[in-house]
Amino acid sequence: MRLPDLKLFITAILIFLFAGNSNAQSYGLAFNSYDVVQDKRTSLDIDLDKLNRAGQIELAFDLSFLPNHSNYFGYVFRLIGNEQQNIDLVYDNQFSNHHFKLVVGEKVSNISFDIPVTCLFSEWNRLIISLDVDHDRISLSSGKINLSQSGLHLQKSNTYKLLFGANNYKRYQTTDVPPMKLKDIRISSGGKLVYDFPLSESNGNFLTDKINQSKASVSNPLWVKAGHQKWFLEKEATINGVVSTAFNAAKEEIYFISPDSLKIYSARDGRFLTSVAYRSGTQKFIPGSQSLYGDGQLYSIYTDMKTVVPYNFQSRDWNQYYKTVVDATNYGHINKFYSAADNSVYMIGGYGQFIYKDSVLKYDITKQYWQNVPVKGDVFTPRYLAGLGTTANGDTAYIIGGYGSATGRQIANPRNLYDIMRFTVKDRSFKKLAEIKTQNEDFVFANSLIIDSKHKTYYGLIFPQNKYKTSLQLIKGSLMSPDYELLGDNIPFLFHDVESYVDFFYCAQTKKFFAVTLLKVKNQTQVKIFSLLAPPEPFVVTSIENKISISWVIAGTAILLAGILLFFYFKRKRVRKNFIPEKPLSAEILEVLNKPSSYTHSENRVKFESNDEESAETQPVKSSVFLFGDVQLFTANGTDITGSFTPLLKELFAVILIYSVKWGRGVSSEKLNEILWFDKSEQSARNNRSVNIAKLKSLLDQFNGKCNLVKNSGNYKIEVDYSEVFVDYHSFLNIISSKNKISKENVTQLTQITQRGNFLANMEFEWLDIFKSEVSNEVIDYYLEAASLTTIASDPEFLIRLANHIFYVDPVNEEAMRLKCKALVFLGKHSLAKSTFENFNKEYRLIYGENFMKDFHAVLEY
Repeated sequence: MRLPDLKLFITAILIFLFAGNSNAQSYGLAFNSYDVVQDKRTSLDIDLDKLNRAGQIELAFDLSFLPNHSNYFGYVFRLIGNEQQNIDLVYDNQFSNHHFKLVVGEKVSNISFDIPVTCLFSEWNRLIISLDVDHDRISLSSGKINLSQSGLHLQKSNTYKLLFGANNYKRYQTTDVPPMKLKDIRISSGGKLVYDFPLSESNGNFLTDKINQSKASVSNPLWVKAGHQKWFLEKEATINGVVSTAFNAAKEEIYFISPDSLKIYSARDGRFLTSVAYRSGTQKFIPGSQSLYGDGQLYSIYTDMKTVVPYNFQSRDWNQYYKTVVDATNYGHINKFYSAADNSVYMIGGYGQFIYKDSVLKYDITKQYWQNVPVKGDVFTPRYLAGLGTTANGDTAYIIGGYGSATGRQIANPRNLYDIMRFTVKDRSFKKLAEIKTQNEDFVFANSLIIDSKHKTYYGLIFPQNKYKTSLQLIKGSLMSPDYELLGDNIPFLFHDVESYVDFFYCAQTKKFFAVTLLKVKNQTQVKIFSLLAPPEPFVVTSIENKISISWVIAGTAILLAGILLFFYFKRKRVRKNFIPEKPLSAEILEVLNKPSSYTHSENRVKFESNDEESAETQPVKSSVFLFGDVQLFTANGTDITGSFTPLLKELFAVILIYSVKWGRGVSSEKLNEILWFDKSEQSARNNRSVNIAKLKSLLDQFNGKCNLVKNSGNYKIEVDYSEVFVDYHSFLNIISSKNKISKENVTQLTQITQRGNFLANMEFEWLDIFKSEVSNEVIDYYLEAASLTTIASDPEFLIRLANHIFYVDPVNEEAMRLKCKALVFLGKHSLAKSTFENFNKEYRLIYGENFMKDFHAVLEY
């Protein structure tokens, strides 16, 4: 081995060994906000006593907001110099062009901006703020945003204090905190990095800067890394009788079905929303009965009696009641799934009366009959305690592991099973894909798996079934190979065979895994709900003693290996040793679950009653339909039903509502087919239309007759009682149509509508382009008409606001630029006027590829 090769090999060994000590991918500090009382809100306090006052001071950090909260107003940071001057970055969630605003002292600067919602809530956004006190100038940049302002009377300071979130520091105290996340805070002075706080901790109230070991303190921290490693007990409750669970992925709600009521737990909100008592009395359930949510319907499954009973959310009752029950089930821990491919519920395996099952049972929802499905392909061993997950439409199911025997008889050598089986609905066949290679003791699975079809991977919860006091462990594995990895810490679990049950869910919007455990004790069921942030990470012991121990082991191992290699080199032994580095995961493999996610109890946009004394009180949005910004629908009691709409249903709803509100006549069947089902035959289009019209009608029934889908004279129309239901598009048209009655009040009302976002912002369809263009033109025309009725001398600030509203719709509107520049000059703000012109020219050049033809003075003289 030549010396260069030896050096390279030793380097590779060291990198491989020390890689385990590097920071995890998911880290940062999340902030408790209005969802808790003031004393529990998060604050980060950094004393900047090592700054070189010469030259610029630069503050940089990554920022992201936590989704599903109702209030985002608050201080991102406060930088306080000499305890005399504050420089604040504030998020103002009132209706405005720009929500982030920089404040100096008591003056709101002209440095204001917005980060697109898609970036603000799902990505890290790098913010850099530079202070040049000598030249009295502040600059801010983020992505493509570059802003600066002079003349803010910045004071020279000997000491600085940096406060993020809430603080109780002297006269600068505040409890207004936006629900946010931070990481990688870096402060430079004179071009030299002085402080570096990654915020990569997983516990504790103190953090240490990497440059000079300075300390900072944090109160009420929510460490992001901990949320990806440790399961959090969200709720525990005791419910009377036998309880089963079901999961509504669209609304991210977990249903707990008990004999006397349906309890709904919101994964987004982190609490039980409601408990609905059945109107017709008690429903009889036995241990082993299960429930399932599929295709917008909740079902109770009683396999022993070959019964699948739907729950009616409107009447708050079951469509059928069990008249007789057996003492014990023959199908304990059965696996089940809903298949949209044939609108059926499938049930596989199970255990009862000392027999393991291998049967596949099917309930056809449309035809309402049961079938014992004859299967083909590879042998499916009778079992229970297996995990099952499906593809998105339920046409393929994967069943992994379990406990059973070849004959199905409990006395005939039962054992743990580790095969990965695929069941295909179309050809009713099983195929064995792989056999899991166990690492330690035997285990079985929680009832459900999370399947990533694109990357052929799965997530599941495993536990040893041979003891009562056991624990659940999250694993991730390949559907095509025997390997798997352990993720997160353990969840305590009491396993008592059919008296206990555990299920496993994933919320794509909230980006959390949920584990639900049930244990029946006498005539009650103990319920526990745990959550873990995605992407999950291996649980690492972070105590100082363990860190030191691990570091010495790694260092010792590295030195030993290097010594051995050097020995062989100097002895000139020809030793060949293959070093195969671990293959890194591709970006595609990490795509689904490896995005940043929030660490805190996410709060739903619409609030229900709160049982938590520390919960913030917010008023629900009632009976509203919003088309500006994101499409949203709220019923009279404040329930957001938007999650129940598929993309197709949203488009169908938008088409009919726009045609109904704008022209009052609705839209014909032929027009709907032309817009939505142009690629289908007439018969297929008619069938699709009928099915989706029925679904839309059912959803709108939740408005209790105040917003109905009807068919008049061959046209589909949505009839709305506007005195009971607010529709922003209807209000928009009323304001626009009354140009002869323009007032500041009407302008404010129009702004409140349009500042939610562009008309149907997240919908891009050809049929919609003309409506979007029309709305934009009408908004601009209305603001310009309002401006024409106001002189600059009478109200320049109002004209500046009008110009800003126009820029929100059209960033290169020449009349708005001219109006704003003239108003700013009238107010004596010449530099701001020049900046407005320069920003306009920059946008104009980006869009048209050439400079604006007029200069600044020509604009003012026009």
